[in-house]
Amino acid sequence: MSALKFIVEPNTQPASDDQRAQILANPGFGQYFSDHMAIATWTKNDGWHDARITAFGPLELSPATSVFHYAQTIFEGMKAYRHPDDSIHMFRPEANAARFAKSARRLALPELPESAFLDSIRQLVELDQAWVPSGGETSLYLRPFMFGSDPFLGVRPSAQVTYCAIASPAGSYFSGGVKPVRIWLSEEYTRAAPGGTGAAKTGGNYAASLLAQAEAIENGCDQVAFLDAIEKKWVEELGGMNLYFVLDDNSVVTPELSGTILEGVTRDSILKLVTDLGHPVTERKISVDEWREGAASGRIREVFACGTAAVITPVASLKWKDGEVQVADGNGGPVTTAVRSALLDLQYGRTEDPHNWMTKVC
Repeated sequence: MSALKFIVEPNTQPASDDQRAQILANPGFGQYFSDHMAIATWTKNDGWHDARITAFGPLELSPATSVFHYAQTIFEGMKAYRHPDDSIHMFRPEANAARFAKSARRLALPELPESAFLDSIRQLVELDQAWVPSGGETSLYLRPFMFGSDPFLGVRPSAQVTYCAIASPAGSYFSGGVKPVRIWLSEEYTRAAPGGTGAAKTGGNYAASLLAQAEAIENGCDQVAFLDAIEKKWVEELGGMNLYFVLDDNSVVTPELSGTILEGVTRDSILKLVTDLGHPVTERKISVDEWREGAASGRIREVFACGTAAVITPVASLKWKDGEVQVADGNGGPVTTAVRSALLDLQYGRTEDPHNWMTKVC
């Protein structure tokens, strides 16, 4: 079978320069979209075909489309960055391509060849390069996704699948400066269970976190932390971010991958950067009691979370229905600050790239 190639069909009615400039002046996050999108179709009989970079616009779907009923869908989150020399780069796109394929396998979806995934993203960014903002922590957020598009009511893998990728200019996540977050401990709800879809980036995992997230907000917190589904004692991750703990011996600990935790690209990158900065790193189980007691005693000096959107976020405290414990002075710490700076300097081209993580697009 020949390699899947995305054919470019330029948008005949793109946003004007003035419209785009107005949006890029204050893009927010996930509110506005660039002029084009990538799209391709898979069918059981013909495989992948009809791959295009075309005008951004609505998708026409039957009310019987399988994804609406059986949630057979996956996605990725990644960014393109404008460097000081005005060139545009992506951060570890190969890792996103590999995870997209892994998620597809778990959700019984066809694997999009990694080369096709990368080609679609590269062409989309190159075509819409004017949408990549500059200054501060701005970027072009990329959202590749795939879903069962067969108009059929039946519990089986969809016989038709749609792949799509869209792009959205993003402002700084913390527009007023980095703010430590309060975390609510979910003791009633769990995010994922062994044998489930926790390690896949699928919409259902995020839907399952929303009620607990609402509970966190009701209790004056910014994010929710989930425990394991069996013993309900081991820290796993937040609703959409991985966690790290900085101990008083200068070492860093993060919950080990267990099949229920998403293998974050940022998570993996931080493991390497923390080591580069001279901190021993351990991946192991961490109980919520260790978090509570360690924060209270000073054994845990810093806690931070990481994800594509917020990059690295310091954690101020952990709250639960019977109490709350603050981490150190509640303002983050030097390790969190150093790791965040190291990652952002690399992504925005302000420092060397020893791990060859940045891919130049144009």
